[in-house]
Amino acid sequence: MKDPNSAFRMDRRVALKWISSATAALALPGGISLGAATKSGLTPAAEPSGTGYGPDPDLTKIYKPGDLWPLTLSDDQRALLAVLCDIILPADERSPSASDVGVPDFVDEWISSPYPAQASDRKTVLNGLEKLEEEAQTRAGKGFVKAGAEVQLAICRDFAKAARKDAKKDPGRFFLRLRDLIAGGYYTTPEGMKDMGYRGNVSMGSWDGPPKEVLDKLGLEPQEA
Repeated sequence: MKDPNSAFRMDRRVALKWISSATAALALPGGISLGAATKSGLTPAAEPSGTGYGPDPDLTKIYKPGDLWPLTLSDDQRALLAVLCDIILPADERSPSASDVGVPDFVDEWISSPYPAQASDRKTVLNGLEKLEEEAQTRAGKGFVKAGAEVQLAICRDFAKAARKDAKKDPGRFFLRLRDLIAGGYYTTPEGMKDMGYRGNVSMGSWDGPPKEVLDKLGLEPQEA
């Protein structure tokens, strides 16, 4: 298994563009909380700070951590998230895994931003990671990252089953929301769009103008190139 702490790190400006693209695809639920996250032994996330970027980020600038808001996941949380990202969207013969394209950075940017909707997701994600860690320690005597693939997959399957039974209660609610964030991030990357066969914003070849029958119907002559 690859070292989750060695995962690809994304350029800050790219991550902000990514958030702008993904926001439209992600429905933002309100009022979600799983309770206090204090029991698992994971190093807690830092408290979010910063004022945000207003209506739109200036994407002509090069942003560094702390310029708009600091990233807040601890190393422990990032490592767990990277493993979880690759369970939900693993690499295959044609596409990289979620962590390979920087999805943990996207999720960290998302839940660290100082806006109400993202703050709601922050509670969901952080407390859900705590629940995963506690469950791994109960089943394997180890944290989720070191519990091994068999235990990791079994826990994720149980969380997914819980989501099918009741998507409004823990732990299914967390699992569904994180799945949506991971997928929303992944499929707004060039690699993700290629994976699902999206062909937008790509030249399809030369175009010789409207068909002659359309021009004739409108009484127009073709224009010289």
